[in-house]
Amino acid sequence: MATENKNLSVYDKSKIPNAKSLRFGIVVSEWNHNITEALYKGAEEALLDCGALQENIIRWDVPGSFELTFGCKKLLTTENVDAVIAIGSVIRGETSHFDFVCSATAEGIKDLNITYDTPVIFCVLTDNTLQQAQDRSGGKHGNKGTEAAIAAIQMAGLGNN
Repeated sequence: MATENKNLSVYDKSKIPNAKSLRFGIVVSEWNHNITEALYKGAEEALLDCGALQENIIRWDVPGSFELTFGCKKLLTTENVDAVIAIGSVIRGETSHFDFVCSATAEGIKDLNITYDTPVIFCVLTDNTLQQAQDRSGGKHGNKGTEAAIAAIQMAGLGNN
């Protein structure tokens, strides 16, 4: 959980492997578009900053966070990528729908990591309010998309050691 002093966008570039030779897939939920688009921009900017080439970043969109697992699976099985980032945003509402979507999405991404040899990074905000989501997608806590991109680079590097 991010705290008041935690900026998700801060990373030490000297400690991150160069991503020039890596290919990344990013699957983005269209639900809560303003949040997921900001997360995507944070991820893309960090990947490019760490050496990834624009043509080595593949973006696929899916309707919602629940569909991220299938989108990531299809990307893993049809594209040659070194890591995948699943980007979504689920904001608590008045029903238990939030709990089911969050649980299923987290389990689905976990299952992909167990099944495939390519890492899938969980960049799904599961917030109680829109303000919390904004704070973590470019607001006062930085951008979780940036953090996910750095994790993707680091995890892709595990296969190259």
